[in-house]
Amino acid sequence: MSLATPPKVEKLQKALHAKAKGEPEFRFYLLYDKVYREDVLAHAYTRCRANGGAAGVDGETFEAIESRGLAQWLGELTQELREKRYRAAPVRRVWVPKANGKRRPLGIPTIRDRVVQTAVKLVLEPIFERGRPGAGAIRVPGGPQCAGRGASGARAGP
Repeated sequence: MSLATPPKVEKLQKALHAKAKGEPEFRFYLLYDKVYREDVLAHAYTRCRANGGAAGVDGETFEAIESRGLAQWLGELTQELREKRYRAAPVRRVWVPKANGKRRPLGIPTIRDRVVQTAVKLVLEPIFERGRPGAGAIRVPGGPQCAGRGASGARAGP
């Protein structure tokens, strides 16, 4: 299973990025239809599948989806999104032990929700990452590294 971005999805991302960078004041009004494109959802599924993870509240696993038919599953999801019937499911809550003996909550979304979230990320990321595709957050040389710290990393204030 290749995680390389398919050419059609990459072309979409490059077009969105070029528009966002070339015209910073441009408002993207029609992006929803990009999220439910079959190629975008298929690539989002591939990325989620490669990441693995547990089933959400619905108990649906990647193996179950693929045994029933991935194309059918993606088609149903596409139809739900197209008809604006899609609703995110509740998140499954589990408690994970921490090194200090305490536990922290962890929310596990359904695979369906993870795929939609990844599809949205594939469409929005090129717009908000205006520096260059895949560059990540923009760092200001000598600027604060995190809240409350200066360039030296020392805590600001008393």
